[in-house]
Amino acid sequence: MTLPNLLSRAASSIILAWGWKRAAIAAIAGALSSLAMAPFNAWPILFVTFPIVVWLIDGSGAGKRRGLPAAAMAGWWFGFGYFVPGLYWIGYAFLVDAQTFAWLLPVAIAGLPAYLALFSALGFALARLLWRPDAMRVLALAVGLTVGEWLRGHVLTGFPWNAYGYALTEPLALAQSMSLVGLWGLTFVAVAVFASPAVLVDDRADTRRRWLAPVAALGVLIAMAAYGGIRLQLNPTRMIDNVRLRIMQPDVQQDQRFNYAAKAELMQKYLTLSDRSTGPHATGVRDVNLLIWPESAFPFFLTREADAMAQIAELLPKGTILLTGAVRPPEMPPGRRITRAYNSIYAIDHDGSILHAYDKLHLVPFGEFLPFQNFMEKIGFVQLTKVQGGFLPGVKRQSIELPNAPPLLPLICYEAIFPDEIDTRGERPGWMLNLTNDGWFGVSTGPYQHLQQARMRAVEQGLPLVRAANTGVSAVIDPVGRIVGQLGLGVEGVLDATLPRQIPPTIYARVGELPAAVLVALSLMLVLLRRRPSPR
Repeated sequence: MTLPNLLSRAASSIILAWGWKRAAIAAIAGALSSLAMAPFNAWPILFVTFPIVVWLIDGSGAGKRRGLPAAAMAGWWFGFGYFVPGLYWIGYAFLVDAQTFAWLLPVAIAGLPAYLALFSALGFALARLLWRPDAMRVLALAVGLTVGEWLRGHVLTGFPWNAYGYALTEPLALAQSMSLVGLWGLTFVAVAVFASPAVLVDDRADTRRRWLAPVAALGVLIAMAAYGGIRLQLNPTRMIDNVRLRIMQPDVQQDQRFNYAAKAELMQKYLTLSDRSTGPHATGVRDVNLLIWPESAFPFFLTREADAMAQIAELLPKGTILLTGAVRPPEMPPGRRITRAYNSIYAIDHDGSILHAYDKLHLVPFGEFLPFQNFMEKIGFVQLTKVQGGFLPGVKRQSIELPNAPPLLPLICYEAIFPDEIDTRGERPGWMLNLTNDGWFGVSTGPYQHLQQARMRAVEQGLPLVRAANTGVSAVIDPVGRIVGQLGLGVEGVLDATLPRQIPPTIYARVGELPAAVLVALSLMLVLLRRRPSPR
């Protein structure tokens, strides 16, 4: 039996499937699609799974009890299958304090995917509204899923984790298109490219040149690779010689990081690691002018612990600045009990003075705050960080000016996964700093996915990104996404590096989501024009 015949038989069986078989096909296709994300990056699997998506939506258009509800249900099962293996690692966070949170583990592993799958269902339903029996339905699917993914990244504070566009970020040459169209534009391209083989089994009456769509998709991939290769060639990694960094990755267990009784032990570890010699001619922290510690590094309010501040001042030589994550108390009258705080970044000088503080803007739902916080606390719920009342959000993202380095744009934890929240069209910083703590998620795929998404912000903006994690992957990334140095998951140590130099602003940095919006709008117009009946 020839390959076209095999494809036709497979397509027919998927189109005609109903009930639990249809749900199983959608869920399995979604689960396999998750392999396209880091650390596997097996994106060719999408050339199999996205045609299945097309055929599932094809199958929602025939017979009774079908149509939009059938398309939406297939989308929900596909999304559920995609998000469960892609986000299983979130469950690790509920085992850090198992006595308090372990009972919520099934909710984390299944409940969040069930919610996120609603956006996949919406994307399938929108595609079905635009559906045609020819090759144009590939564009309809790209429009529908891109809209659904964009909404997933914005509704209820948003969670754009593992958006389909990330499938085209490895190898690095393909990722360079992020500098043109950003994440949502690349999501549109990815869906259209990977769904294109579905057209090969169309009836000749519906699609006269069945080979045109997959050939065009291959052409798009070749063009992306060529553009990316040229961009990488034209932008070799250039360093700022007089800016020397040291990233300290302590790999501290979560229960210790939130235990005030471990204060002395924790500080000693930080101080010893930070001043570690890394070579025969190295002199520890005296070799660097920027020492970087991870997110929420202390189980106490740093600025209210005089001994800890004195130890930091003693560690830092003149001309060296510490950039560290810390929980910052709000300004309150003396003697008043502190119940809420900010998740912040401090810039601390060699004499222990605070040069700058940045407060995290985009807080993590259920991690740093609860929806309907007061009501939820009254009935006994607490967020993972156990801060009564939840963390306070910052007011504005602004660059941090430093005397010995270019200004930096601060990003705390998962703030780095929101591309459209990074706006450098005003006063452009020289680099981005991402402090995080992926220790919540153990040895899993989560920290690698987080790294990959933060890395793409460098490609989009043309700015280097420096990443310091308690554990996870600490790294120095140049403005086209090359990793020039890193500390792996579960590694305790320090990473010494010089700071990469920025490149001119990218198209995405200049105009934001406009290219993606144009792609979606033009495709929508093409689909709608083709849907109009021909004049007699």
